[in-house]
Formats: sequence, C-alpha cells, structure tokens
Amino acid sequence: MDETKSLSDRKLTIIVPAYNEGRNIGALLDRVLAVRLPYGIGREIIVVDDGSADDTYEVADNYVKAHPQEPLRLLRHERNHGKGRAIRTALEYASGDYLIIQDGDLELDPNDIAVLLRVLVDGDYEVIYGSRFLDKRNEVLYKRFYWGGRLVSLVANLLYCQNITDEPTCYKLFRAEVMKRIRLRCERFEFCPEVTAKVSKLGIKIHEEPIHYTPRTLEEGKKLRWTDGVKAVWTLLKYRFTD
Repeated sequence: MDETKSLSDRKLTIIVPAYNEGRNIGALLDRVLAVRLPYGIGREIIVVDDGSADDTYEVADNYVKAHPQEPLRLLRHERNHGKGRAIRTALEYASGDYLIIQDGDLELDPNDIAVLLRVLVDGDYEVIYGSRFLDKRNEVLYKRFYWGGRLVSLVANLLYCQNITDEPTCYKLFRAEVMKRIRLRCERFEFCPEVTAKVSKLGIKIHEEPIHYTPRTLEEGKKLRWTDGVKAVWTLLKYRFTD
C-alpha cells in the first residue's frame, strides 16, 4: 500500500461471490452500498456470478444497470466452479487498498464491514476476521455447523499458532498487499482454510472482532455441508507442509 495516500484516497474492494442467490442479491447490494465506511475510504464492489442455475446474473445485471453511478462490477462464470474460484476471478480485477469477502446471502450484516475496517486502520492490523462466535447474542441454528466451525478453528490454531475462534467466517478483511503475496489454488469452500494457512505462514497474526450473524436454513439455501468441514481440516493440514 502507498502509505503516502490519505485515507480518503484509499479504497476497499468488496468481493461478492454468488451462486443461486437471485432472491437475495438485490437486497444484499442495497445493504452493502448503504454502509458508511470510515475516514472517507472509497469502495468498489465486484460481484461474481458463479454459473448460477437461477436468475442471479440477470438480477445482478439489472441492478448494476439501474445504478450506473455506483462502483459496481459484475463478472460471470459460464459454469459453476465454486466460491474459491469466484474469489480468485474477482481478485484479478480488484484495485482496492483493502479487500473483504461478502457472501451473496443475507446471513451477515454489511454494517460490520465498516467496524472491521476502522479497527484494521486504527490498530494497524494486516488481517482481521469477523467472528460470529465472539458475539454471544448470535443464534446457533445447526449444532453440527457450530461445532464443525469450532473444530476447524482449533486445528488452525494448533497448526499455525493462531488464536482465532471462527476460522470459517465469511468476513475476512485484508490489506491488499497481503493477498498479493499469496498464490491461491482454491476452487470451492477451501478458500477459507487455504488463505488462513498462507496468511499464517507469512508470520501474520490474525485479529478478530465480533460480528452479527443471522443464519439461514438449508431450505433457504445454506450451501455448506459437513463434508466441507472435513475438506477444511485436510486443507489446513496440507498447507502446513506444502506451498
């Protein structure tokens, strides 16, 4: 990052990987655009439709066309690859000084993005994760996902000398230069453990802050499965010993 740039000249890239989120993507973009970022920091929003089988792309495309004044970019995969590939695609176009991931659903509160960004700037951190588990008011809808997330976090802590509570969280905020030092290979949900492993191997301590969380049901479109937890643990183990 160019440290000579004033904060008001800096920019946050918000990456939105979306798969079959036609019901939610419009409302999600409304919420993201409504967030007031600290210190006059600007933003760009990159939406990647990951080969959705529903009308996600059409809804997002109409939204972008209806908001020509907003810093929105829409990309599209012709077929479904996975969240990791969508993030990697967005990173090729990202121009922000800071980067954060925002899922295309409505489980998280985008206002927390501003909170995380302020903490990162004020505390001079390199990476911040938003933890769903640090706010005890957050609902636990599925015990298996809760304990799976805690297990993955424990494995990450043991393997990489971190002290985090919510490794699989969506809200991962980075200084852009950190991501430029990492070569990602992820295709699907293994983005989270891969980036955690590779950030840790750079010698960076991950800071956490509590975030709000409103979980949705499997019927409402929740995409994680128990097998993704197994893959996450395997990914953490793999990158402990390989690049």
